[in-house]
Amino acid sequence: MTVASKTVSDVIHSHFGLLTRAEKQLAESLLDNYPVSGLGSITTIAENAGVSTPTVVRMVQKLGFKGYPDFQAHLHLEVEATISNPIAKHDRWAQNAPGTHILNRFADAIMGNLRQTLTDLDTATFDSVASLLSDRKRGLYFVGGRITGALAEYFFTHMQVIRPATTLLSSNSSSWPQYALNMNAGDILIIFDIRRYEQEMVSLATAARKRGAEIVVFTDQWGSPAAKLARHAFRVRIEAPSAWDSSVVTLFIVEALIEAVQNSTWDETKERMKTLEGLFEQTKLFRKPG
Repeated sequence: MTVASKTVSDVIHSHFGLLTRAEKQLAESLLDNYPVSGLGSITTIAENAGVSTPTVVRMVQKLGFKGYPDFQAHLHLEVEATISNPIAKHDRWAQNAPGTHILNRFADAIMGNLRQTLTDLDTATFDSVASLLSDRKRGLYFVGGRITGALAEYFFTHMQVIRPATTLLSSNSSSWPQYALNMNAGDILIIFDIRRYEQEMVSLATAARKRGAEIVVFTDQWGSPAAKLARHAFRVRIEAPSAWDSSVVTLFIVEALIEAVQNSTWDETKERMKTLEGLFEQTKLFRKPG
């Protein structure tokens, strides 16, 4: 197993049906506070899960690891990856950069991200999210972080044209409780949160759930803590030969969702577009040719 292809969490989920009762108990314990729950000693892991240490050894080997040290080494690499800053990411890529042009290296990385994300993505999850976003009885709330806020705004701007009852949360997290106050049962909070996860996202998701809202999270392969509170989560590959993470595949899913929602509600969307074009005409927003 390689961390580049799958996280430890992915491996646990994919093997869950093959585990014994005691091993499933251990797996659930590890996933409950992942990845921190797997960073202790083998004795501590076993005690926390209420199983024996031989059960821990058998399960990690069943998952494809050489033993508990190998299992834990992969977890440490994941933790390191999730907290890497731009300088550390740049240095890691620069050390192993081939001699090809950056355009080719970037294209190879992005295509790999897209292939792996689509392999892991459940189309039923995509369809379910599209259905939720199409339901005009539900209010939609969009929020992102320091970098992903641009993705949240892009998604919001399109959905605002397609349907009513859409809200973009301010970048000032101190105002988020006021947005949560307006959320009703059945509303949808769409969160964008990738590594170096923002603690405020968990607080917002918790408050939204208490109001009866449902959560959809766009995150990376390691998974934002907010994803544990989500009804649906898109875990997208973001690695790129750069100091920065790539948003290309996340944007790909966003644009596919925009089209899915637009297509399912086209008659209503078309009328909104006609009205909006009339408003553009009145305000002379766009320059006309000639």
